[in-house]
Amino acid sequence: MTAIWYFPGMDFWIDTHCHLDAQEFKPDAQAVRARAALDNVAHCVLPAVEVANFDAVRQLAHTGNDSYALGIHPLYVAQAQEADLATLDAHLLRYRDDPRLVAVGEIGLDFFVPALCVSPLRERQEYFYVEQLRLARKHDLPVILHVRRSADRLLKGLRTVAGDKAAGSAWHGIAHAFNGSSSQAQAFIALGFKLGFGGALTYERALQLRRLAASLPLETIVMETDAPDMPPHWLYKTAEQRAAGAAQGRNEPGELPRIGAELAALRGMSPADLARATTRNALAALPRLHALLPTLKP
Repeated sequence: MTAIWYFPGMDFWIDTHCHLDAQEFKPDAQAVRARAALDNVAHCVLPAVEVANFDAVRQLAHTGNDSYALGIHPLYVAQAQEADLATLDAHLLRYRDDPRLVAVGEIGLDFFVPALCVSPLRERQEYFYVEQLRLARKHDLPVILHVRRSADRLLKGLRTVAGDKAAGSAWHGIAHAFNGSSSQAQAFIALGFKLGFGGALTYERALQLRRLAASLPLETIVMETDAPDMPPHWLYKTAEQRAAGAAQGRNEPGELPRIGAELAALRGMSPADLARATTRNALAALPRLHALLPTLKP
């Protein structure tokens, strides 16, 4: 049965990045989604990471009254085939009238993993990134970007593919799990992106990230969990704790309101006001959400 969530007003949360199809959620994905709804998470965006999970994210989005994105994640380019780009193109065409398909993603560059920083995988992930940007332009869809020690190269690809439009707002989309500099943040914003913040900002030692999240213009921020990854501090267990038998807490979309409350405190505003603002921002970043949440205004 398809779940339908009803939320008056706009003081609810949109999780703009959640991997409900991940193995960690196989036993209870629907229960996880239902708990999130009870915690005032009205909508989740489910990005794919490889061709093999395209159908899974689409089915989960339809079952849970959510939305999805299709793309090939940089961590999966090693096993991806050239033909996977044609498959992505075909899926974007096949489901172009599906209102729940809201973006191309998760795509991008990862220069944190050592093997991806050197040939041949460095060049391979850059190739897949640029080709997927071109598919996003072809199908007139926003992009959801994986940004990990790669902001400048991502920006270069965006400007190259956008061409003459790169001087102004050229894109819609989200720079997911943003953790770059203030100048890099401004460069993404200038190209039309919103910046995604989640559990990483809940760690007191993340001083630069917390300063950035507190100081950026409110209209540039969207919220996300990246569940089951990127756990907030209250779920994280150190290696020593795990060795002693403590279980690592599983991040879920239902954690978003508590993460949002931490960001609201950093910004000196109420969680309800942050929820309303970031909901508006998600609608601006992913315009197809308007059809799924028709009572909302940008």
